[in-house]
Amino acid sequence: MQTFKQPNSHHCFVCGLKNPFGLKLTFYDNGRDQVYCEYSIPERYQGYPGIAHGGIVAAIMDEVVGRTAMIGDHMRFFMTAKMEIKYRQPVPLNTPLKITGTPIRDRGRLLVAKGEIRLPDGSLAVEATLTLVDLPDDFRVTGDVVEELGWRVYE
Repeated sequence: MQTFKQPNSHHCFVCGLKNPFGLKLTFYDNGRDQVYCEYSIPERYQGYPGIAHGGIVAAIMDEVVGRTAMIGDHMRFFMTAKMEIKYRQPVPLNTPLKITGTPIRDRGRLLVAKGEIRLPDGSLAVEATLTLVDLPDDFRVTGDVVEELGWRVYE
């Protein structure tokens, strides 16, 4: 299966490579119908001892599912209008997680997609469904803004 590395930015909390407090996740897509990454959540993002904070998990789901809009076009920016998360079991810290996002329905300016976090044994820890909408014209990401964001694929 062919894979494509998606861009990162400078300061995004989830993907920003220069954000000292951020997660610094790197995402890939298959060019068709899935965005994915692997990540181990470090202790600084814990809720209960040994367990990732639910807000951190929600941020990860928001990012991976939101990036499904970018499959085939890394300049297609959407924002979350609605997010439903089901926490099926605690997400352990310092554990390799498989994180995926898959588009369900794409209607141009509106996209519905789902995401999952799976534990090393393959069990489902978290699932989410998001409704994403195209950014309003006032927030379009073009030209100088792209450069300012540092939005590009880093080696």
